Amino acid sequence: MSKEIKTPLRLYDVIRRPLVTEKTQMGSQFGQYTFDVLPESTKTDIKSAVEAMFNVSVVSVNTMNKFGKNKVFKGRKGRRKDTKKAIVRLKSGDSIAVGLGA
Repeated sequence: MSKEIKTPLRLYDVIRRPLVTEKTQMGSQFGQYTFDVLPESTKTDIKSAVEAMFNVSVVSVNTMNKFGKNKVFKGRKGRRKDTKKAIVRLKSGDSIAVGLGA
């Protein structure tokens, strides 16, 4: 029986990219920013990564898992990747320059 060794995650491994859609842009008016994150990351990993990368203070982190669909393309069966997204709410007065207007 082998033990799994958990290596610490780096900041740029945790947060893959910001998600920029019309719906996520509406949340930025209220201090909410949405990121595509590593599926193995926890809320505390995401919070510390956002605070360190953007020099802001995070109030809360909500996460959602999106499981990949089974698809058929030109007769071949495949599966999309599982993803995880995080909605990060910042302290009032803080902001991140992400998105269409950035």
